[in-house]
Amino acid sequence: MNVQSGAARYSAEFDQPVRGDMITADRYTSREWMEGEYEKLWPSVWHLGGMLADLEEEGDVIRHNFGRESIIMIKQADGSVKAFYNVCPHRGNRLVLGDIASTPRITCGYHGWQFDASGTLVDVQDPDDFPGGNPCGKVHLTEIQCATWGPFVFWAMNDDVAPLEEWLAPFPERLKGYNLENWVRVLNLSADCEFNWKIIRDNFNESYHLPTIHPELATFINDGLPTTLFEMYENGHNSMWMIGHQATSRKDYVSGDVPPGLYEAAEAWGIDPKEYRGRTQEVRQAVIEAKRKHGAERGYDYSEMTDQQLVDYFHCTLFPNLTITMSPEQCQILRTEPHPTDPAKCVFQHWCLYPPVKGMKEVVTPVGNAPLKHDAIQRHSVYGDGVSLGFVADQDLSIGTTQQQGLNSRGFKGCMLTYQEKRIQRFHELLNDVVLGHPTEQAPNAGEE
Repeated sequence: MNVQSGAARYSAEFDQPVRGDMITADRYTSREWMEGEYEKLWPSVWHLGGMLADLEEEGDVIRHNFGRESIIMIKQADGSVKAFYNVCPHRGNRLVLGDIASTPRITCGYHGWQFDASGTLVDVQDPDDFPGGNPCGKVHLTEIQCATWGPFVFWAMNDDVAPLEEWLAPFPERLKGYNLENWVRVLNLSADCEFNWKIIRDNFNESYHLPTIHPELATFINDGLPTTLFEMYENGHNSMWMIGHQATSRKDYVSGDVPPGLYEAAEAWGIDPKEYRGRTQEVRQAVIEAKRKHGAERGYDYSEMTDQQLVDYFHCTLFPNLTITMSPEQCQILRTEPHPTDPAKCVFQHWCLYPPVKGMKEVVTPVGNAPLKHDAIQRHSVYGDGVSLGFVADQDLSIGTTQQQGLNSRGFKGCMLTYQEKRIQRFHELLNDVVLGHPTEQAPNAGEE
């Protein structure tokens, strides 16, 4: 990969060097790579486990099945949340079989062992029939790290993973103005997919695909390289600021009428798009002014948002597999998680959160209108069965299966990336460092930074 020049705009403050490691197909196809990830990658990062909205009372439980692991998060009497492996220490049976539950005691369905919310064994059959005496009060579920940020609950397997807000940096500070704490998850979708989890991560680490995979976005999101800002942080996360409420600079949308998409966005804030014929780029500023003027009366709190946050899209990509895409009226969570045994499969998840606007009963989601209430639309499907995961997500997933098939070809010799795909290059070099413990062979067209 040539990293010396290019049209992409990288932040002068937040940029990172890359080595040019070869990105070969085995990391997408081999069981050895999958096992390396299970052993070294997944225990070393924080995982988004669920929503605090599902943990209101003591004994409320969220289950998060992740690959071959299963984690339960339980609300405690003091209001905190603890996380445990979802396994009975007696004979290894899974304890909680549903995604959410509420119970004063976690009860194993095999022999009836019972645990309280703190993970302590409180009741067993035949308590005096143990060599060491009654195990109640002495035996505990295996606890792991658990922490919350905004409306979310996270867990981590290893004790030495950095504290959550430190690990998330710089996003807690950068997203503070959105006041996500009380946002409502309206959309909760997931699907089984026939491709490796990293294929979609690569996709979310670049915007090179937007003109071909998402052409309709070009009328109201400016995906032109000179105006798109890429940031890469030392801890492995990265982000992309993309100008919203402005048509792409790749085509001439300035001299004519305001195009569809941007037209409706202007009208939604009382702006007459016809007045902007020949100067469509000025619509963005008009929307900023309209939101400042009318936002509060419509129930939105824009007081702590910058002008950029009012109209642009902040695409936050957390290493290794979590994406948060922010706009002032919607937060999208996009994630791929590994299959338990097959490197050519994964689970894709798509959540959408919305601010709790007083008097608003319905919101527009990527799969249609829905009530503004927790998990108004919730479903699990198989990608390709005709059930939508959101029109943009459907487009992203459309390349997954064919790319997985192509990666198995003898004709594929390794990725050949553009300068703007530098975030993909660094993502895989970080994977090499964690999973392999060393770089791979350098790509033939790699350059020095």
